[in-house]
Amino acid sequence: MTIALYARRKRWPLDEVVVRLRHSRVHAEDCADCETKAGMLDVIEREISLSGKLSDEQRAQLRDIADRCPVHRTLTSEIKIRTQLI
Repeated sequence: MTIALYARRKRWPLDEVVVRLRHSRVHAEDCADCETKAGMLDVIEREISLSGKLSDEQRAQLRDIADRCPVHRTLTSEIKIRTQLI
């Protein structure tokens, strides 16, 4: 949604955005580019397909915008869950 809104605001010829996600859990020690080295990690792989007559520069900018969407920011930030039984 963030990608589509940005492209529309810029009046870029974006016809469609398709996002595919894959989730897995891996041992932290098997993840070469992860900071955590103990326990299990959640790994989300994201594929973004952009349809339309976009330049390479526009496509690159939209890829960067994907990392600034609220959902991406939430998932990549530290998350604390506080539960209260009432």
